[in-house]
Amino acid sequence: MTQSMIAEIKIFSSLFKLKSFLAQPRVFLTFSDRVFPFALTLTASLFIAGLYSGLITSPPDYLQGDTMRIMYVHVPASWMALLAYAFLALMSFFALVWRHPLAEILAISTAPVGALFTALSLITGSLWGKPTWGAFWAWDARLTSMLALLFLYGAYWALYKAYSRPDQGVRVASLLALVGAINLPIIKGSVDWWNTLHQPASLSKLSSSSIDPSMLTPLLLMAGAFFFYFVCTIILRTRFELNQRKLLVRMAKQ
Repeated sequence: MTQSMIAEIKIFSSLFKLKSFLAQPRVFLTFSDRVFPFALTLTASLFIAGLYSGLITSPPDYLQGDTMRIMYVHVPASWMALLAYAFLALMSFFALVWRHPLAEILAISTAPVGALFTALSLITGSLWGKPTWGAFWAWDARLTSMLALLFLYGAYWALYKAYSRPDQGVRVASLLALVGAINLPIIKGSVDWWNTLHQPASLSKLSSSSIDPSMLTPLLLMAGAFFFYFVCTIILRTRFELNQRKLLVRMAKQ
């Protein structure tokens, strides 16, 4: 056996040990105890700064006027809807391949939060679409694929709840989550692949953004606020799910 093969085996062994270590609920509880106060402080601070700069200090758009301010909620909510589903699919993969118990709980905890972001994206998009397009809804490629994402979140949760045993429900729902991940590149590329009402991305790269800095700053502040809100919510929901399962085990032993 060559030295390179031995090194690869050691790397895989170390990664397996790390995965097993991170799968322990007590590790997550210890980690979340330290992270949660920091994330909560950032969430509140970024929301205050983002809302103040977005609603008060940033100028209105020269075409859409103050209607454009919906962007400061709509765009971060849309980003987080996609990020949450990507995280859900990743945790579902871990749950299926390695039967990672913490990954199962993280996936379960993510689904309602991701659905909330998706619903918020669709609602604010409709409110923005009425004065811009003249209608609350159009069967546009971006809007339709986002609606499909909301249905995927709902279907994941329905499959999980359809089984009396949580482990069975998680496995079936995880399969759906992995299949549904194909919708993410469709959502991202819909405005480029098809002729749609939805405008193309204005923020593909920070260096080439078409958004004025006075509007870009509150947008990024709100994006940070939504991200850390997601972190806080996942921590709380995961801790609740862990405690609930612990309680069910105790009740079953009595």
